[in-house]
Amino acid sequence: MQEKPVIVNNTPLVALWSLDQLALLRKIYTEIWIPPAVKAEFLEIKPIERQASLDKAPWIKTVRLTYPQQAAYAGLHQGEASVLALAEEHNARLVIIDELKARRYAQQVGLQVTGTIGVLLLAKEQGLINAIRPPITELQAHGLYLSSALIDKALQLAGETQ
Repeated sequence: MQEKPVIVNNTPLVALWSLDQLALLRKIYTEIWIPPAVKAEFLEIKPIERQASLDKAPWIKTVRLTYPQQAAYAGLHQGEASVLALAEEHNARLVIIDELKARRYAQQVGLQVTGTIGVLLLAKEQGLINAIRPPITELQAHGLYLSSALIDKALQLAGETQ
């Protein structure tokens, strides 16, 4: 029996790519799906480097929506809406998405949700990385906004409080 898919939005994909840690997704979840809208968004910046990374990651599958009209969640970007529609269509086991509004929609329709920080926490728990503080600092340096409350909670969960 095939395992239910894990579907990733652009922000976590970019975040892990910027850390050179896309492989964490494979090590934790085996196979990842992204809708075409997320792939297009991912390739908008540094398309050559990012496409090369996708080419080296055949376990990241671009999967089209069977019913693209379902990707019309009010107030969400096309990529986020496509992630949620694909997740509902295929009864995904997990959606990896950082944007709060999209996370709330996902939870309302009964989808399991995590984000970039959740992936890093799981990677540490599984011994794939030693600590989450350095990648969090690097993500912030790359311009990813993370609330201080989220960082504090993540560091506490990781046992990295001072």
